[in-house]
Amino acid sequence: MHDTVFFLGKGGVGKTTLSSTFALALARKGKNVLVASLDPAHNLGDALETTLNGRPKKVEPNLDALEVSLAEWVDKYLEESREQLKANYSYNMTLNLDSFFSILKYSPGTEEYAVLWAIEDIHCRLAPSYDFVVFDTPPTALSLRFLSLPAISGLWVAELTKLRERILKSRQTIVRLNPESPVAASCVDKNDDKVYGKLSSIRTRLKALDTLFSKHSFLSVIVNPDDLSVFEALRIKEELSRLGIPLSAVCVNKQGVSDAEWKQTEELSHLPQFVFDFCHDGIRSRKDLETIGVEHLLHYFLDKQGKA
Repeated sequence: MHDTVFFLGKGGVGKTTLSSTFALALARKGKNVLVASLDPAHNLGDALETTLNGRPKKVEPNLDALEVSLAEWVDKYLEESREQLKANYSYNMTLNLDSFFSILKYSPGTEEYAVLWAIEDIHCRLAPSYDFVVFDTPPTALSLRFLSLPAISGLWVAELTKLRERILKSRQTIVRLNPESPVAASCVDKNDDKVYGKLSSIRTRLKALDTLFSKHSFLSVIVNPDDLSVFEALRIKEELSRLGIPLSAVCVNKQGVSDAEWKQTEELSHLPQFVFDFCHDGIRSRKDLETIGVEHLLHYFLDKQGKA
């Protein structure tokens, strides 16, 4: 069952338009839907003609929407990390956490982890109240980084867990040889060790997200009839393939924007293709979204759910 939908692709190909249209069509089919924007340059509220924030807002019957504030999630992620460090290393008064975290806020990877934990929060806390969650994603670079984090970070955490186990075993050996050793005052059993427990918790969370992306998500890459967006779609496909995350479909958006001859690349042609014409008058209202015509994609998606 693919109860989570991601629309991926290069900036400007139409991710917000198609994700909002698809969510709207699902809702009007009687499905209870949440559509969430992960893009820092939020346009979802504009497409749905409403003002959004980080809490689900009723757009119309069966459809709620929200826009994730990455700045808020970065602060939340750093604050949780700060409190965890304080709890584990409160004895070390020389550790300047404020200085450390003021730098970490701008460090590579911080924003990606914030996006990942925002997705986890939506999946665990909000998704059970809906039939489907549809994500409008950021441009390719950030999307690929947060999609890859569960697998890559999982490897690092696994190695750190093994290292922690070796440290605890070494402590146990020292205590057996010298019960009066200062080590005896520290934790020697992994079942009582806060660090080992935290690593195990992170591994569980990352594994659940990896499973969400690889087994329970419908990922559609959007291209325009031009080489640049296709090249970027190929990069998305290759990177996701390395991560064991399959693409489900290709949406060719803005067909007819140019009279130039165009043909889908062979590497993407084996995937189900859904074509959407260019809207010459633009998208100015929720009613305009109805003219895009996502019925063929919607029927394919719902049919896949019935067979899952």
